Amino acid sequence: MTTQPLSPPVPAAALPASEATRTLAALVRGIAARPQLWRPAVRFGAAERWWTRLDAPAGVDVWLLTWLRSQGTDLHDHGGSAAAFTVVAGTLTESRATRDGALHAVPLTPAGGARTVEPDVVHDVRNDHDEPAVSIHAYAPRLQRMSFYAVTGTGLTRVRTVRTDEPEVDA
Repeated sequence: MTTQPLSPPVPAAALPASEATRTLAALVRGIAARPQLWRPAVRFGAAERWWTRLDAPAGVDVWLLTWLRSQGTDLHDHGGSAAAFTVVAGTLTESRATRDGALHAVPLTPAGGARTVEPDVVHDVRNDHDEPAVSIHAYAPRLQRMSFYAVTGTGLTRVRTVRTDEPEVDA
């Protein structure tokens, strides 16, 4: 049996952002296609989203996240890290913000492939459905900080920036 390696051919952290996101997208799709790598780690938290780190190539963070109905993130960026994610169970909705504060929602499905997130993108992700959802996320360089935003009368406003190496922080 042939297995797909976890490592991208070139470290995603060493690539320009657009190439890094494509490399990360291939990585999360590859992990998603091998449920033995992530399915045993699936757990759900009633009070908040649950997450755990998965094995990853050097310089890359890979996280498994689970989502019950109404669980989601606040508007945020990834502090200069490129990202990609894929939904492996359930349905999630991603909203992306423009600098003027307009939000554009895009539903994500397991069959939809991977979504890429350039370093300067402000977005949120949430589960608006009754069915629990599971997703796999990758960041390069490794996640070090996140900024959180609010939509105000003047557009998109940064509320705060936090140092973190996890995909969840209290906003």
